[in-house]
Amino acid sequence: MANFLKKNNVFVLGFLLLLNALGSYFYFRIDLTNDKRYSISSASKSMLEGLSDQVIIKVYLDGEDLPGGFERLKRAVKETLVEFKYNGGKNIDFQFINPYQASSEEETNKLFKELVDKGMQPTNIFDKQNGKKTENLIFPYATVWFQGKESTVLLLKSNQAEDAQTKLNQSCENVEYELATAIKKLTATNKKKIGLLSEFTNVSPVNFAGLVTSLQEFYQLYIIDSKASQSFEGLDALIVPKPDKQIDENAKLKIDQFVMNGGKVLFFVDGLKVDSIGLEGTFAQPLDVNLDDLLFNYGLRINKNIVKDGLNATVIPLVVGNMGDKPNIQPMLYRYFPLINNFGKSVITKNIDMVSTKFTASIDIVNANDGIKKTPLLLTSPYTKILNAPALITYNEARTETEEEEYQDGVKVIAYLLEGKFSSFFKGGFSQNQVSLKKKSENSKMLVVSDGDLIVNEVDNKTGNPYPMGYDRFSKHQYGNQDFVFNALNYLLDENGLIVAKAKTIGLRPLDTLKTRDKHTQWQLINIILPLTLLVIVGLVRFYFIKKKYTSF
Repeated sequence: MANFLKKNNVFVLGFLLLLNALGSYFYFRIDLTNDKRYSISSASKSMLEGLSDQVIIKVYLDGEDLPGGFERLKRAVKETLVEFKYNGGKNIDFQFINPYQASSEEETNKLFKELVDKGMQPTNIFDKQNGKKTENLIFPYATVWFQGKESTVLLLKSNQAEDAQTKLNQSCENVEYELATAIKKLTATNKKKIGLLSEFTNVSPVNFAGLVTSLQEFYQLYIIDSKASQSFEGLDALIVPKPDKQIDENAKLKIDQFVMNGGKVLFFVDGLKVDSIGLEGTFAQPLDVNLDDLLFNYGLRINKNIVKDGLNATVIPLVVGNMGDKPNIQPMLYRYFPLINNFGKSVITKNIDMVSTKFTASIDIVNANDGIKKTPLLLTSPYTKILNAPALITYNEARTETEEEEYQDGVKVIAYLLEGKFSSFFKGGFSQNQVSLKKKSENSKMLVVSDGDLIVNEVDNKTGNPYPMGYDRFSKHQYGNQDFVFNALNYLLDENGLIVAKAKTIGLRPLDTLKTRDKHTQWQLINIILPLTLLVIVGLVRFYFIKKKYTSF
């Protein structure tokens, strides 16, 4: 019997050694989770497998006593990077750096300063440990390095209007997309070409600096002169930014034929023209830039109105009286500047922060049965009021309270994604052009937004330097305008690319707070005693059968 057991042990040992040897050559993982939280998209895999040189990723979200939610985010980052390493091989290397583990306090402060100088703003975390309140600074950032170039990645990226748990969950969902996008930005050799048709706007170039600077990180950007260009052929996408001058018929024809030939267009067009607002107010007038018929042909109508949102809006500084001999300036809700926190179901708007808008119009669908898929992306709250032209716009409106009965016009859409085969507006011919026109496009896409200010940045009055797109200098918060525009571009130009990584959804499975509060001790005892009890029972049963087997010989 002893020889039999000895042979069996040798067989088992040999099998385990063989399995271990095979495992060193063949590696696989099976993701059995419902939401595929441990998998990455095929687009990310393809990009990682095609890397030409090493990418180094340094993660600063580390520490000994991270709160539970941030520990979960750190774990999500690590799991994603393990998958990146598996698909990228030797061309992916990553490390976690604890900013507090420097050799001295002086070195820690030096590292903190370096991180802040790179634009990494620490997050102040308040927590309770052993009944005491604790306060820590956490850097929820990573840096991506490739051939001497560096890109900073914000890992805590979500809709700031949500509760803390939801924001952390959205950040976990965004990890793959944010890291993969940073890698793509640094490693891309063949950048798509974007044209900016800025000749029909009076907006100063410095007010488009945020858009231009961020576009140039990912794309080749060209300022387009429609009169000097025979066509827009060669571009991948065209942006029409806040036109306030008439677009001539030749330019409109070129836009139309660009769409017919597969080009993607992003329209940011106002419904009303709002001049500088005086103390007594200003009447906003209908704005006609000669695009209404073109957009109507594609299936939408930008209305000649302004929407006021009684629920979500940005604040403006307003003089509400005097305090002694000085004016009393208070931040007041300005309902002409809606904050969009109601999004359509699309990867373009998934997990982005609120979008800041100004004097925006509503959009209606026309030709509903034209075969064009129309997806609403940005929507107002249910408490909306419509002002038709001519609409009186005043600053003093911010002094008034929101009366619910006044805001009963319901949810209004201010941005649509259009997808399908578009018919040319000039399918009947164009007398001034002898070139044959294309009358029907292949499958194509476009974005229509009824607010030109969405892509306009403010300027620091003291320095003259432009703020980033979507940055509000009064609240000092950067809204999701930039993410919205770039997600839209990524979707229009690369639908099956990295943007699909944003489709990942990690379900929240919260504990029952009442049961965990009322039966806290009971569940603690169950979690401690039950596993130990099962272990003892299994051990006794195993001992019983072994004893019975060997005492029978």
